[in-house]
Amino acid sequence: MKRIESVQNPRVKQWRKLHTRKERDKTGTFLAEGFHLVEEALKNKELVAEVITGETTLIPKDWNLDHTDIYLVTDEILTSLSETETPQGIFAVCRQNKVQDDPQWKRVLLLDAVQDPGNLGTIIRTADAAGIDGIVLGEGTVDPYNAKTVRSSQGSVFHIPLAKGQLGEWISRLNGRQIPVYGTALEGAVSYKEAESKEAFALLLGNEGKGVSPEWLEMTNQNLYIPIYGGAESLNVAIAAGILMYHLRG
Repeated sequence: MKRIESVQNPRVKQWRKLHTRKERDKTGTFLAEGFHLVEEALKNKELVAEVITGETTLIPKDWNLDHTDIYLVTDEILTSLSETETPQGIFAVCRQNKVQDDPQWKRVLLLDAVQDPGNLGTIIRTADAAGIDGIVLGEGTVDPYNAKTVRSSQGSVFHIPLAKGQLGEWISRLNGRQIPVYGTALEGAVSYKEAESKEAFALLLGNEGKGVSPEWLEMTNQNLYIPIYGGAESLNVAIAAGILMYHLRG
C-alpha cells in the first residue's frame, strides 16, 4: 500500500485527468467511484489497474486485492477526485474492455448517436440483464466511460463488451453472417409484436431526438415501432431498448 498526501502529486493529477474523455481515450482507462462499482470491477481483475482508498475507508474483507496496487490518500484528495455529492472514499482506475476486431456476437445492440449518459448507462445495464453479447457505439454516441454512464450502468459496464465502430460496416457484417438487423422507426415500420424472437439478432436504436439515421434504416432487415396508447409523444430510448431486447430475446 502506497500513501499520497498532496493533491499536487503527479499521480493524483493523472487521476483527475480521467474526468475528461480525451484522457480516457488516450490512456484506455477510466475512474470507477464507490463500493458497488469497485466491487463489480474487481470481479474481472484484469480490468482493475489501481485502487484508491481513504484513510478511514473500511475495505470489505472479502475483496481480493492480491497483486493490485493500492493507494491510501487524504480526504482532500478524495474530494478532488469525486463527482458525487456523498463520496464513499473508494475508487478504482479501470482499463476499458478491449474488443476483438471481429467478435462473433450472436445478440448485438447497435447505438446511433445516443447522447444522454444516463440513458446509455441504463441501456448497458438492461442489455447485460437481457443477455446481449455486445454493444456497438456508433458515431455521436456519448462516452460510455464517463462517470454518469458508469454509475447508471450499475457495474454492467464491466460485464458487457463495448465496441466503437461505423454502424454501416457492422450492419453489413451481421447481414453477412445471416443475423437479422432490426431498426427502430416511427414510419415505414411494423409493430414490434410482429417480430419473432430469435436466437441471434441485432437491434438498432437511435438518438433521443432524431432517432436512427435513415441511412442505417435502409440497411436493416426490418424496422419496428412500439405502439403508444396514451398521450406521450414518444418513449425514452432506454425504455424502448428494454422492451425490444426482451421481446427479441424471447
